[in-house]
Amino acid sequence: MIVVFGSINIDLIGHAPTLMRPGETVLGSSLEFSPGGKGANQALAASRAGAEVKMVGCVGSDDFANRALALLSEAEIDLSGVRRMDRHTGTALIIVDDEGENMITVLPGANSRLTAMALEQAGIAEGDYLLLQLETPIDGVIGAARHARKVGAKVILNLAPIMDFDLALLETIDILVVNETELAGVLTLLKAPKLEEAASVAWLAERLGITVVATLGARGAIAVAEETPTTVPALKIKPVDTVGAGDTFVGYLAAGLAEEIDLTSAMARASVAAGLACLTPGAQPSIPERYAVEDRIAADLLGR
Repeated sequence: MIVVFGSINIDLIGHAPTLMRPGETVLGSSLEFSPGGKGANQALAASRAGAEVKMVGCVGSDDFANRALALLSEAEIDLSGVRRMDRHTGTALIIVDDEGENMITVLPGANSRLTAMALEQAGIAEGDYLLLQLETPIDGVIGAARHARKVGAKVILNLAPIMDFDLALLETIDILVVNETELAGVLTLLKAPKLEEAASVAWLAERLGITVVATLGARGAIAVAEETPTTVPALKIKPVDTVGAGDTFVGYLAAGLAEEIDLTSAMARASVAAGLACLTPGAQPSIPERYAVEDRIAADLLGR
């Protein structure tokens, strides 16, 4: 089982021709409401990839709560670890431009009440995978990781969004997943030497003694595990909306590892899933079902 400990949001998505600069007003074209939150997105991605998933998080007592949980419930994800709080449901304000790039401001709301005790009460067992992000309080994330390791679960941390954090967290995980910005940020925090990208991933994996996976946008992804590097390409697409791509990759990666397939195969499937997610607007609505990912992989193998 994959247990996701993290944020649950409602996303307010505005579309505009360009992203605004500080102090600038840009007239947009449309507004959409979509369930989101990095934790919930990754839980849905892992579920659509075929994994058994439990969500541990917090929502508010407002009208947004049911909207935020709708697709998780539809996917039959175990929501027994989700608590209702006297705060607003976490909200993300997202602007997407005509090139598919985005700017995001997250208002945590009920997510700020999530503690490690919620994971202990929800339950996690030996052989499970715990999937973490940084949209909930860091003390809770560290406590959840320590509890998971104590019971014999594997811990995957998606270091997103990147921020100053207690480096003790990196001592409690088995797999670190970062994008280009997050990779640069953690290297700075660790005072790493200046190296080219692949060498930086290798340095980080050796320094922490864990597997490190770095997503590189249109250049695919690279990982180093036990001093062995592996790379996978990105799907060749013209993106419509990149909002859910990173979370789709992480959820599919976790599902692949939980199935005990090799890292390269898990990354390759996750990369295709992330590419497909860029073809549909929104975070959770864009996450592809496993059959769609497998169909695309088969089509590419046949050269169609």
